Amino acid sequence: MARTAHVQRKTKETQIEVRLNLDGQGQGEVNTGVGFFDHMLELLARHAAWDLTVLAKGDLQVDQHHTVEDVGICIGQAIREALGNKEGISRYGHYVLPMEEALVTAAVDLGGRPYFVLQAEFPSEKIGQFDSELVHDFWHAVATHALCNLHVLVHYGRNSHHIAEGIFKATARSLRMAAASDPRLPGVPSTKGVL
Repeated sequence: MARTAHVQRKTKETQIEVRLNLDGQGQGEVNTGVGFFDHMLELLARHAAWDLTVLAKGDLQVDQHHTVEDVGICIGQAIREALGNKEGISRYGHYVLPMEEALVTAAVDLGGRPYFVLQAEFPSEKIGQFDSELVHDFWHAVATHALCNLHVLVHYGRNSHHIAEGIFKATARSLRMAAASDPRLPGVPSTKGVL
């Protein structure tokens, strides 16, 4: 069965379309109007081995927050939809990723209960024109709407670009591992019988 999703969201602040194939080849087609964010989403697609399309129009004349958070909502919903009943998935994933001078650990549980923790300090408030704090807002939205536990720890780092990139890559790799099939455990990976 194809593990795909198509999510659309339209509000007074944003208009977003997301297409996701969890079993893709890492192809990203991204246009949000926010350059650094587009770069991060392309990294997400590549390292999660997803085919991901994100087309977004937002009220960037206000700021980038609505666009970034709403894209996170849509990607989270797409992950949840594409996973279906979660039969045969590994459920858990983790990754330790070095990114230049930064080191990031990410761990995820696709167990159906949302929780998000990010321990990170960004040396600068901006990465280009991108607000560093939006990294937190994006992943919080993804975790909440994907119904997953996501914990990310930045052990250290000097450059805000590298820290953000490490977070996106480590989380992508963790999601890839968690969504992968586990042939030794058929069915839903929980003693409850449902996730």
